[in-house]
Amino acid sequence: MRIGIVCYPTYGGSGVVATELGKALAQKGHEIHFISYDRPFKLDMFHDNIFYHEVEVLDYPLFKFPPYMIALASKIGEVARWANLDLVHVHYAIPHAVSALLARKLVTNKYLPVVTTLHGTDITVVGHEPQFFDITKMSIEESDAVTAVSNSLKTETIELFNISKEIEVIYNFIDLEQYRRLAVPGLKLKYSEPGEKILIHISNFRAVKRLKDVIDIFAQVNKKIPGRLLMVGDGPETQAAHKQVMTLGLGDRVHFLGKQEQVVELLSISDLCLLPSEKESFGLVALEAMACGVPVVASLEGGLPEVLKEGVTGFMLPVGEVELMALKAVEVLSSPERWGEMSENAQKHANDAFRMEKIRQQYEDIYMKVLLSQQP
Repeated sequence: MRIGIVCYPTYGGSGVVATELGKALAQKGHEIHFISYDRPFKLDMFHDNIFYHEVEVLDYPLFKFPPYMIALASKIGEVARWANLDLVHVHYAIPHAVSALLARKLVTNKYLPVVTTLHGTDITVVGHEPQFFDITKMSIEESDAVTAVSNSLKTETIELFNISKEIEVIYNFIDLEQYRRLAVPGLKLKYSEPGEKILIHISNFRAVKRLKDVIDIFAQVNKKIPGRLLMVGDGPETQAAHKQVMTLGLGDRVHFLGKQEQVVELLSISDLCLLPSEKESFGLVALEAMACGVPVVASLEGGLPEVLKEGVTGFMLPVGEVELMALKAVEVLSSPERWGEMSENAQKHANDAFRMEKIRQQYEDIYMKVLLSQQP
């Protein structure tokens, strides 16, 4: 199969999943063509059966803003004709699905099927904006197949846009050969003293991630169990988080590490992952943490209940319940037996439910269903 994959090339979960899916499909023998404004950061070396096509946006004085959506549509059409693509799989409704549907008009020698995967922000943020509502709805309804990364996101999409379009839930996945707990004692000593616990938070540091709650939870835990907090990521809430840490007198106990391409080693030295987000359409960080044997304390919101197992791989509590989250964190960190059990459960659950091979097959089934529906 010749498949075009359109995604954001950056550190967000959708770009990671799209790139890893493309690599997994290429290993299976499919020909994969990535189309984006930059090379996906996970595509950092040569891979057989994988091609990258850069979208170049015209910088013309007439345009107040670069017309990326049009440039992307043109590039999709160009690649579809040149590579004779069987279908295009886009990650995010806006702008990618809209561009793919426009590109379909440019391919005149055949019908170009479009598969759209909804990841969350395209629905929960962009889709809520009045100026994007109708075009988001159209991009979903006109796609040949639509998938969502959780039942929570599927339900929200159907209710928000009042659509009858069939949406299939296909969870995110990770490569369990890569995401596993490693022995890196030297790294642990770099960030903590012997006997201290390490808590970790990984995100894009937006308001929805509730960094204030992360730091407040750690502050309460640290009063009972000496520890360190690793803050991995960057974004608009970084400055406020720095200020809060200094106000609480935790400057020597909280390490801001910025964006990191590889987080497996950091997760491997961590004892607990904090994810008290306002909303997570799936919660890829929670899955990555579990695969590395790290129990998770998270909010009971969005897709997280579909990723975690309450009391088994971690704990989930209502958004904003900082004190309860801190109590649960102390509960698991203060008992080596309980922590060991949760760590083992987390790795097993990640392995059983979110294996790459299982998810890849689900997408292949979607592709075949779409292609067969186009045959006379």
